[in-house]
Amino acid sequence: MPTPKKPGRRKRLSPKERARVEALFERFSTLSDNPKTELHFTSPYTLVVAVALSAQATDVQVNKATDKLFAVYNTPRQIYELGVEGLIPWINSIGLFRNKAKNVIELSRIILEEHGGQTPLNREALQALPGVGRKTASVVLNELDIEPAIAVDTHVFRVSHRLKLSAGKTPDAVEDDLMAIVPAPYLTRAHHWLILHGRYVCLARKPKCEICQVADLCPSRELFMGG
Repeated sequence: MPTPKKPGRRKRLSPKERARVEALFERFSTLSDNPKTELHFTSPYTLVVAVALSAQATDVQVNKATDKLFAVYNTPRQIYELGVEGLIPWINSIGLFRNKAKNVIELSRIILEEHGGQTPLNREALQALPGVGRKTASVVLNELDIEPAIAVDTHVFRVSHRLKLSAGKTPDAVEDDLMAIVPAPYLTRAHHWLILHGRYVCLARKPKCEICQVADLCPSRELFMGG
């Protein structure tokens, strides 16, 4: 049984820095008011499966596989009855497909046997499912507007450091900082804004500072813009 995450330390901000953070997320809100995951899903169950499949894979790769899969099999019973070997041909274009197939079949079995076929939508039960860690549970709960959460993937980790929102050395530490400083009205959307910013603008090798619409609020811009 997963241990509930303890509340993170409160990151202290000066009034000037707090104003910058508030302005940053207000700016994000003007760029995309209601951002959503780019993974395709039709139910809480298919969302859980899609997010579990997306580990170390792109959303585009996952969608190519699941668009075909979910058009035919999209309930815990249907996918469980496929079995591991039956599921693999549908998802073998995704990295680590064999282990992911085992997890999806097993989590489908647990949903059927322990939850009456209904995908559990509380953190403890979600994290108890095979292949569903804290990050996956956070994505699901936040996407379904059940619990404000910030799942820290490589994009969120990188962008948070470049924007000086966190100096945390681990995803959990960055999550703690973000949950402490992101203004409450923006908490349910911050995860998506940071991911999309990292995916399309603040790229790992060469961020597109020249088109970045929050560059004036970024303490790292001079590192990449040459002064």
